[in-house]
Amino acid sequence: MSSNKDFKGVIFDFNGTLFWDSEKHLEAWRNFSARLRGIPFSDEEMYKYMFGRTNEDIIAYAIGRKPTPQMVKDLAEEKESIYRDMCRKDKANTHLAKGAIEFFEYLKSNNIPMAIATMSEKPNVDFYIEEFNLLKWFDIDKIIYSDGTVKGKPAPDIFLKAAKSLGLDIGDCIVFEDAISGFEAAKSAGAGKVIAVASLHEKSYYEKFHTVDEVISDFEEMLQHSIG
Repeated sequence: MSSNKDFKGVIFDFNGTLFWDSEKHLEAWRNFSARLRGIPFSDEEMYKYMFGRTNEDIIAYAIGRKPTPQMVKDLAEEKESIYRDMCRKDKANTHLAKGAIEFFEYLKSNNIPMAIATMSEKPNVDFYIEEFNLLKWFDIDKIIYSDGTVKGKPAPDIFLKAAKSLGLDIGDCIVFEDAISGFEAAKSAGAGKVIAVASLHEKSYYEKFHTVDEVISDFEEMLQHSIG
């Protein structure tokens, strides 16, 4: 991956990319969608319409109309609390993706700036910061999340904000993502390269998307190449 040497910064999605928690979100949203519309979301719906979206977007999709702010607040808090409890009870699988820590260390030692761009909201982000010691590698102002000021993916906003936090043009950044909406957002933002992390499907699944430039199984693959 010699072309990566031309890029100046790295932006990571978090859920399903750095933390492979997609199954937990699937289970939590299946239960909530069954309550909201009578039937659970299918796996296809989850991957296409849930991952990378805001809680408001997901609830709106489930009920077929714009939810009230209070409805979003109540349902999101309940669902995310259940999700965090699932993570705490599953210590064996609550860890960063294979090779992620070593890749962080490589980027840090080579002075390559990096940011996180996640549509998770603050309670979950606070949980991740504590659980995974993220401030060891990421400045707090370079962990960009859904704070009510940015549109959900596939809008490009969060990646543009992350690149700005690094003081870089998005075209000089590599983006790591796992979701369809995230691929679209990164490509729409003008990311220099979009790399899919095959956390939920085989590599061949991701290779069919025109918004994806490359696919990796995990971050150990990145350690075999040079960036910077």
